[in-house]
Amino acid sequence: MYDFANSGYTTVVITAVFNAYFVAEVARNAPWATFAWTAALAVSYAAIMLAGPPLGAYADAHAAKKRLLAGTTCGCILFTAALALVGRGDIGLGIACIVLSNFFFGLGENLIAAFLPELAKEEAMGRISGWGWSLGYVGGLASLGICLVYVTHAQASGAGATQFVPVTMLLTAVLFALASLPTFLYLRERVPAPVATHAAADTIARLRDTLRHTRDHQDLARFLVCLVFYQAGIQAVIALAAIYAQEAMGFTTAETLSLILIVNITAAAGAFLFGHFQDRLGHVRTIVLTLIGWIVVVLLAWAAESRVLFWLNANLVGLCLGSSQSAGRALVGYLSPPSRTGEYFGLWGLAVKLSAIVGPITYGTVTWVTGGNHRLAILVTGIYFVIGLGILATIDVARGRRAALASAT
Repeated sequence: MYDFANSGYTTVVITAVFNAYFVAEVARNAPWATFAWTAALAVSYAAIMLAGPPLGAYADAHAAKKRLLAGTTCGCILFTAALALVGRGDIGLGIACIVLSNFFFGLGENLIAAFLPELAKEEAMGRISGWGWSLGYVGGLASLGICLVYVTHAQASGAGATQFVPVTMLLTAVLFALASLPTFLYLRERVPAPVATHAAADTIARLRDTLRHTRDHQDLARFLVCLVFYQAGIQAVIALAAIYAQEAMGFTTAETLSLILIVNITAAAGAFLFGHFQDRLGHVRTIVLTLIGWIVVVLLAWAAESRVLFWLNANLVGLCLGSSQSAGRALVGYLSPPSRTGEYFGLWGLAVKLSAIVGPITYGTVTWVTGGNHRLAILVTGIYFVIGLGILATIDVARGRRAALASAT
């Protein structure tokens, strides 16, 4: 249910509505607007990279995942609602609210992911992760669907983006709050905290120990590096999909919302189906298939001139998005020492957030340098999927799992 709850934020704020609104209305289509959006995300992801691993170490040392999750959830909801105050020219306020809301979202994403090994047996991690990620896309669909109904009505009444976008931010915040309640009412931590007397010292010592012993988990370390590269391409698509549709294909707000709606439907199907295949086919093989799919996506987006081809490509984006996100999370859980899931999912979050800096900044920089060439920008980011495939070929999952189980608690 938490996957269901928090997906509305990424779908509406980061992917479908506020990003395009920021470029077109807040920054008034300035040449640097796309770069400013990606730079704001980069700042928030850098902050998550710094805070995620020590927060995960603290969560493990004090069995505090749920308490910390409550704090990060409140932070994300508060600053998402604050986006409703951002109007034309409010660049500073818009950037501040995006940085803070995304910072709290990212920390919460790490914390909820760390519950996965407590909830699933090792032979079912792919399936359970797929269920969660699939339900997450359903949550994104729910938020996006409600916003689409409202936006369609508002546009029919003659309202402009500066009038209806703030309302969608409030709707997203309220839905996040309501849908997250089952998590805080029913979820419990099953791994007890070790005996600790000095919170800060214990947290730092535990984190140092995790980093020192990462060399004993070479396959996990390699996969985290692999994640940085292939997720860079994925994060560029997530952060800039609406901007690309608007700037390169001439989509309206309502058309963009419909497009993202379709992407979420196919992403839910991809996460659910590939979650089942992953446990049978194998973690690496599943991810290889999704990366090949992403390379095809990039080439089609670059070549697409007609809206029909772009819509068809959107369905492929959804399948690849759901399956690759779910498969990556499951593999990290499979290769992580059972007693240190919070810490290693903190490192997972660090890798994903680093990619979320690299990918969108690459895209934004190319558009700025080329005077707004979004097609070339999407083509350049596709290189990251090719690099990810190369690193993935060096990973031995069976060896990595043995190292995880042999790790001392």
